Amino acid sequence: MSGIYLHIPFCRQACSYCDFYFVTRTGYRDQFVKRLIEEVESYQDTKYTEEPVRSIYFGGGTPSLLNAGALDRIMRALRKTFLLETEEITLEMNPDDVSRAYLGDLLDVGITRSSMGVQSFKPELLEFMNRAHNREEALACLELLKSTGFHTFTADLIYGNPGQSLQGLQEDLETLISFDPPHVSAYSLTVEPKTKLGRQVELGRIQPPEDEVVSDHYDLVVERLAEAGIPQYEVSNYSKPGHEAVHNSSYWRHENYLGLGPAAHSFWWDEDGAVRWSNKSDLKAYLGEEMSAMRQQKEQLTKLQLAEERLMLGLRTREGILKKELVNRYNYSLNERQQDYIDQKVDEGKFMAGNDRLRLSVEGRKIADSILLDIITMH
Repeated sequence: MSGIYLHIPFCRQACSYCDFYFVTRTGYRDQFVKRLIEEVESYQDTKYTEEPVRSIYFGGGTPSLLNAGALDRIMRALRKTFLLETEEITLEMNPDDVSRAYLGDLLDVGITRSSMGVQSFKPELLEFMNRAHNREEALACLELLKSTGFHTFTADLIYGNPGQSLQGLQEDLETLISFDPPHVSAYSLTVEPKTKLGRQVELGRIQPPEDEVVSDHYDLVVERLAEAGIPQYEVSNYSKPGHEAVHNSSYWRHENYLGLGPAAHSFWWDEDGAVRWSNKSDLKAYLGEEMSAMRQQKEQLTKLQLAEERLMLGLRTREGILKKELVNRYNYSLNERQQDYIDQKVDEGKFMAGNDRLRLSVEGRKIADSILLDIITMH
């Protein structure tokens, strides 16, 4: 089974923290949709269409800037070109784009899951992030999602913001929990160098919170959502049972996926390991160049690279990773030093005890990247 990711690059304005590829010029939307459909059709009769597609994800950017007619045309092209056996079709949306009629149209098109960027309900934080929506629009959108017939949806929050208090985060969590969301994605604010936020931090105008403060924020998110019946299943993702994100889980399990649209990445297994490639992060080039010229050089990934990547992704999840998967799929076995280190982390409460599965505790997942780095440098 494989997945398809479609990158819709349009945004109304630039969020201060975002380093994804986007453009604020929306006049190219019709041209873009036509070109995206051409890219979909370019995969006709290739090996990539032989494998059933389990999930489709419209990301961005802001996919909800496309109307339902455009989304319907894209979906028709996907159905015509690929073997769709979808368990989930997700569309990211911003609260200011949403109406009851639009949500109804999305359901008619075949969208089954909404991913909404709330980030915060605090006006001052929304202004700091330069979000296009306000608190009232976020509340109205959540109300609509609850009443329109979406079986599942996710809402994003960002914590660890400069000046954000524990009490303020608690209030954001309580507001969100009052809507009984099936899924929550909660991210620690990351300062990326080429963003507005990154430049302000570099100039000393903004001071990011101390690590201890961010750690306290993380603990609060984990504990409060668990109390509400939305336990953590990946470092940044929380779900009621049965509402885990199918598409994102396929990334973490190293399943095949195609990325369509500017800046989109693809990953596909082959006889030597796996190959990763991406489209250029350039809308004008995407609209004007030959499709083959848009696809940047493929990177051949070795079994060792893949094993280390799988460890990184797997250790971030509640289910972890089976040792026999590392051996059978990646030809990767833990050595004595690595096993001793893991045993030590079990004693510290960071790893879960067990002979067949590598799995971090909730406390361990807080420092998953650090633990992974220790493990792979011992190989």
